[in-house]
Amino acid sequence: MDVDNGSRRVFNRLGRPSSSSSSSAVAPSIDTPPKVCYHWRNGKCNKHPCPYLHSEVPQMNDNGTTAKRSHGFQDGRNASGYQTFTRRKQNPNFSDSNPQMASKWGRGFKAPQKIQDKCCHYWMAGKCAYGDKCKYQHQWFVGDSFSMLTQLAGHEKGINAIAFPMGSDKLYSGSKDETVRVWDCQTGQCVGVVNMGGDIGCMISEGPWIFVGAPNFVKAWNAQTNADLSLSGPVGQVYALVVGNEMLFAGIQDSNILAWRFNAATNSFEPAASLSGHSLAVVSLVVGANRLYSGAMDKTVRVWDLDTLQCVQVLSEHKDVVMSVLCWDQFLISCSLDRTVKVWAATDSGNLEVTYTHNEEHGLLALCGMHDGETKPILACSCNDNVVRLYDLPSFNERGKIFSKEEIRAIQVGPGGLFFTGDGAGDLKVWKWS
Repeated sequence: MDVDNGSRRVFNRLGRPSSSSSSSAVAPSIDTPPKVCYHWRNGKCNKHPCPYLHSEVPQMNDNGTTAKRSHGFQDGRNASGYQTFTRRKQNPNFSDSNPQMASKWGRGFKAPQKIQDKCCHYWMAGKCAYGDKCKYQHQWFVGDSFSMLTQLAGHEKGINAIAFPMGSDKLYSGSKDETVRVWDCQTGQCVGVVNMGGDIGCMISEGPWIFVGAPNFVKAWNAQTNADLSLSGPVGQVYALVVGNEMLFAGIQDSNILAWRFNAATNSFEPAASLSGHSLAVVSLVVGANRLYSGAMDKTVRVWDLDTLQCVQVLSEHKDVVMSVLCWDQFLISCSLDRTVKVWAATDSGNLEVTYTHNEEHGLLALCGMHDGETKPILACSCNDNVVRLYDLPSFNERGKIFSKEEIRAIQVGPGGLFFTGDGAGDLKVWKWS
């Protein structure tokens, strides 16, 4: 039995009570089921003989016979014991306001156990004295479907943006050290450093163009023609960039979204519109289904029609800053510092409603969609505990974790199963799905 002794728990092994036993000791009833040895279960029992069983107690039916293990398909489980990919009758995590919105988010084969491994902070700093005996991980990731190929060193401060132009053999990374570094993908060497004169807030590539967001301007480079343009108009830091409907959109610190359109005749980007509505800085943008979605520090996601550039809906389900928005299949996915990932689906009216909410233990910083080595969809969720968690979609089963010295704010997908992460310490890592 267990005896609570202050803050310590003492495991006492009681056998047959003797005459010297305390008067409070009571002999076990003949109907009391036999107990299994706690230490035997942990492979540490050294009692010979031991008063407890060294085997598991078989389950009994009401008639006293041993219960037989079922091998049929019952209660939504298959022969292997995993839940089938069928809809449960009731699930509080799903909205039933619209029957047509029923989806498979958060369902599917139930994960046997969440990965609980933690990385040793002393090992990260090169100071762990325990070596192989350390109880924490001495590697940068946990998972059997991907691996780290290399680490690219050079930035002196946190990496906020990564871009990999399609068909290029160069990787671009932008940092708070006010530089954009260009990396040769064949050698892994830095082949160029561009000083931007301000913190890099974001960076994307579209066709031959590379766009970099910095305080009070957007820089545009053409990798084919070597054109170098500066787009004026932003007031404050440029936090997000996206291209849609032949326009470049920028999320600005002053709460506005600016748009430019490229003029081939003058080889320049001309101001096209300014979208107002958010009350605080716009920190994330994504385009999908002829809509522009913007997440902001005012805790909302706004939906804009790309033809009229008018706001058609405001999503107010998050309770903190909306850090990232992502389009996947027919769904919008958003994450926030409120520790949730929300999946939105369109109703018959065309408006978006939350169809599933995934909860984390820490605030979320960034989302990135990708495919594993078997082309299965994966969602990477970067949290402010310096860990990126990788989930299968739509089940949200955990596939692995990536650890870092500081927060990872930049995740970028490359060709051939490659993806890249950049953290607050300036470490740029290259990963690959197997």
